[in-house]
Amino acid sequence: MNHCPSPANTSETPVAIAGLQNLALLDNAKDAPLAADVAFLSTALQTVLADCTSAPVQHTIQALLSGQPPQQVVADALPQLNDDQLENLIRACSLFAQVLNIAEDAHHQRRRRAHECDDAAPSKSSFAHVLSLLQQHGTDAETLQQQLNHTTVAAVLTAHPTEVQRQTILNFHRQIRALLSERPTCTGKRSQQDLQRQVQTVLWSLWQTNETRHFKITVADEISNGVGYFPLSFFSAIPGVYRKMAAELQAAYPGTELPDLLHIGGWIGGDRDGNPFVSADTLHHAFAQQADAVFHFYRQQLSQLYSELSLSSRRVNVSEAVLAMSAASPDTERAREEEPYRRALAYILARLMGSAHALGLTLGCRFGLLAPYADADAFLADLSAIHESLSSHGSRPLAEGTLADLMRAASVFRFYLMPLDLRQHAGQHADTVADLFAHAGLEDFNALNESERQHALLRELASPRPLFNPHVQYSEQSTHELAIFQAAASIKARFGDSAIRQSIISNAEQPSDLLALALLLKESGLLRLQNGCPVSSINIVPLFETIDALQGCLKVMDTLFSLPWYRQLLASRDNVQEIMLGYSDSNKDGGYVTSQWSLYQAEYALVALFGRHQVRLRLFHGRGGSVGRGGGPAYEAILAQPAGSVAGQIRITEQGEVITAKYADADNAERNLETLVAATLDASLLPHRTEEPDAELMQALSEHAFAHYRQLITQPGFIDYFLQTSPIQEIASLNIGSRPASRKTLARIQDLRAIPWVFSWTQNRLMLPAWYGFGSAVTALTEHNSTALARLQHMAQHSAFFHAMLSNMDQVMAKADLNIARAYLTLAADTDTAAIIFAQIEAEFSRSRQALLQLLQRPQLLTDNRSLARSLALRMPYLNTLNWLQAALLQRLRQQPDNPHLLQLIHLTINGVAQGLRNTG
Repeated sequence: MNHCPSPANTSETPVAIAGLQNLALLDNAKDAPLAADVAFLSTALQTVLADCTSAPVQHTIQALLSGQPPQQVVADALPQLNDDQLENLIRACSLFAQVLNIAEDAHHQRRRRAHECDDAAPSKSSFAHVLSLLQQHGTDAETLQQQLNHTTVAAVLTAHPTEVQRQTILNFHRQIRALLSERPTCTGKRSQQDLQRQVQTVLWSLWQTNETRHFKITVADEISNGVGYFPLSFFSAIPGVYRKMAAELQAAYPGTELPDLLHIGGWIGGDRDGNPFVSADTLHHAFAQQADAVFHFYRQQLSQLYSELSLSSRRVNVSEAVLAMSAASPDTERAREEEPYRRALAYILARLMGSAHALGLTLGCRFGLLAPYADADAFLADLSAIHESLSSHGSRPLAEGTLADLMRAASVFRFYLMPLDLRQHAGQHADTVADLFAHAGLEDFNALNESERQHALLRELASPRPLFNPHVQYSEQSTHELAIFQAAASIKARFGDSAIRQSIISNAEQPSDLLALALLLKESGLLRLQNGCPVSSINIVPLFETIDALQGCLKVMDTLFSLPWYRQLLASRDNVQEIMLGYSDSNKDGGYVTSQWSLYQAEYALVALFGRHQVRLRLFHGRGGSVGRGGGPAYEAILAQPAGSVAGQIRITEQGEVITAKYADADNAERNLETLVAATLDASLLPHRTEEPDAELMQALSEHAFAHYRQLITQPGFIDYFLQTSPIQEIASLNIGSRPASRKTLARIQDLRAIPWVFSWTQNRLMLPAWYGFGSAVTALTEHNSTALARLQHMAQHSAFFHAMLSNMDQVMAKADLNIARAYLTLAADTDTAAIIFAQIEAEFSRSRQALLQLLQRPQLLTDNRSLARSLALRMPYLNTLNWLQAALLQRLRQQPDNPHLLQLIHLTINGVAQGLRNTG
């Protein structure tokens, strides 16, 4: 079992750190602190493992540390270890990967801070760097201000289940990270021992804590997890990044103001596509949880200001507005008679808590409750009065500290923390409309062709007569859907109109898909007729996610923009049309090359179409963490978009373990959010510093890659090969999200959700969605066209789009391991067919790797990404061990399918592999 005694005396190190052979990779002087951190954490972990594991497990760990091949280590260990010892070995390897991740993250942050302290030129992904480029380009303050005023940048948190680690585990990681930051200041022997003892104590807790959940996570759990990132980082990071950017903006362009252009958004509680557990109740619950968090934050900040602003009326003058608040204050203590700011803050706090109670929250206030604010703007107005008084009466430094940060936070977070999007599949919208039509005695909506659907929907949309009858019993699904929209209307009325701004249509393929949603909004009061013209309080957002949908989106939007009714609707939404692009399903549908090219072509064509119709475009990129789902460096990804496609408007999803990687601490969150703003401004104002990809060449490359990819996934036996030689079934049973792994069953690829599809290929180390078909496509082009190779190499050098595509492929292929993947073949029921399919995959991997290196003109993978190469080399012994163990345990589970302990062990290996690889979902 996992029981172990109390921590031993830490004055002796049980295992020599020299066993970590890969420390030799840290040969750069700048990496010396990383080497020291790795040694420190590894020594602490080995001390814990020496007390908590048996001799056979320790012997196996020592074999790994001494550099023996993981495959051989696992082969030697499996016959010697019982199930409990296997669990300990899996957890030990997982913990090594975790502490190495912590050391790496700390090192990246250390290097960033060192760069800033050296007064070096700002990094290329920083806001300051883009401002410098704008100055060099001759951009004047007026042009910049106009662009800033029309810029929207949003990172949207989703509940897509690829974060396998529990929040409890992540909290332990943060404790270790904090302790590690103290190591450079611990110079004495005693202090070093004390620090190591503290780290060991946290590792002890980690060792004795379950890494996987024993229960199925619910939507409410996902809501709590999402909200939890705000006190963790966003409450500090959002004001912090605004403060930093505002200061840099003033330095470069004096007098220019930074508006509220950066936001955090969310799907959690409103995204019901494929998730039957999201309902009107979860939407209400989400906003209650969000409001509770933001009001707690405001109360804490106002209490801090109350402590800070003890200014005496004998020493400072105060504005009439502050004096009026002071006179109305519930803070009547004698000691406060000459402290008007404190009295005014008590007044604001009492009113704010009155607002909280009006919204159904039960937060206490030591000053009691006063009349609630009408909205967040009224709250901001009182804070602004405090700010203006301080600034005008000799206390500007006090105005620009905690108060200014609180004002920015209140302006961004409002009373609802973050706006939530609604999302549902187009088919569900259509079924609800069909139910409304049926009970109103109208046409059979689902039996109509596209032209007839448009005609019927426009007729009803133009009519002030409602279709919905509260006295009619609709189907359970229709009642569920209509309740969501009714809840949205209620939430907007209570929390503010901007609390819910978007309703997204998954699998949008026809103009009627958007009109059907418009009708549901009308029936719920979210769209109304005003003087015969439609006025919507929500943006209607189509999600084009398959290859066919991406290729057809131009016709869909052109048809809609040609409808007078729809143009009137857009006029009520500031003439902005948001389009969401799906990276995941397009990849699953057509492979990596075709997905990337189809997305690029769609954006390019949409820019021209929107320009012709004079409609403003906002793109919403549905990116995941893995390259197969659109992942990769954000700055490069944004600059790789077609010219004109950003135009100050961009929203990007943040999913799964990527949320933790980017936003688990305030410093990381600030850097990643600043990067989004900087890239958006760069792409919107500066000349496009890249060549457009060679369209003829890319089209030919895409067609060849598509044909090869589709040949693979549609051949007989492939779905069985995938289901049997990957841990997809075990992933489906892993308690990492409330959403089912498939929309219907696991028997068809088209029904399988893209996230577990990609996740499974990462687990068996093939990484297939991020490269398959590329090698054959390059081979086909270069064999029949003497200039193709030179043109592809030129494009790799000069096209940001193509370079980013190849760079991301480079990172993924470096994480693949065909030798490990081959071990999963024994899981197939039909080993002959599996061997044939694997031979195709293996050959294509070799072709793709060779083609990639040929186009990049490099001798090996990761030549220009030393950081990732170093990181992988450090983690690889533990990562590979976990994979060899996973393959062996899956084989046992196939023979003992009802063994819950085996399933638990496999879940632990899935968890460990995901941590070792990172960016898996």
